[in-house]
Amino acid sequence: MMSYFVQQYCEEVITMSKPSDTAYTFIKTRILDGTYRPSQKLTEVQLSEEIGVSRNTVIKALLKLEQENLITIEKNKGATIKSFSLQEVVNYLEIREALEGLAIRSAVSRITDRDLGLLEQILRDMKDMLENGRFDEYSKLNKSFHEMIYAASVNRQAVEMIDTIKTQLNRFHFKTILVPGRNHESYMEHTRIFDALRSRDEDGAEKRVKEHVANVRRTIKDNYRYLL
Repeated sequence: MMSYFVQQYCEEVITMSKPSDTAYTFIKTRILDGTYRPSQKLTEVQLSEEIGVSRNTVIKALLKLEQENLITIEKNKGATIKSFSLQEVVNYLEIREALEGLAIRSAVSRITDRDLGLLEQILRDMKDMLENGRFDEYSKLNKSFHEMIYAASVNRQAVEMIDTIKTQLNRFHFKTILVPGRNHESYMEHTRIFDALRSRDEDGAEKRVKEHVANVRRTIKDNYRYLL
């Protein structure tokens, strides 16, 4: 069973303050989980009926999603789910690799012993999820693992850019864990990152997290057509 502390990090509570937030979250969730496919057209009228909000509310939500580079909006053509080429994905991950190195270096000296204890528990839970084939839960724990490191980093700008890239490529991240052998590799990579953090090894932590992102990039590059 997942520990109480890990549940605290994994649970995502979304508080809706207005209809445009509801519409935004509804559409974004379906983009990220693959319900809405790359290059798919989004119709304002259909979305307003499906969500139960006005067309103007949907437009506001779509404009926000365009700012996040998740959709494109063309005059007289409407909104389309953003589709990234393999080269664009590779470029984004090369950028993320550098940023992750910057973010973790400052986290090494600032992460607390309590945080390290929670990270160790997350790793145990990740292993349990893999052994039971619960890949969705594994991905949530994976996210929590990295978010704890980001929280300890003083390089907020690097973390913000990492978050943007991860959001844009989210549709690929879950699928990579389904590539044969990748789940075990992913777990071992996180274990090595943790070991470097526990040893307060800045160079080692940077090396390990960059290896992790490089392997994600390699996996996507080698299996791109199956991950679309």
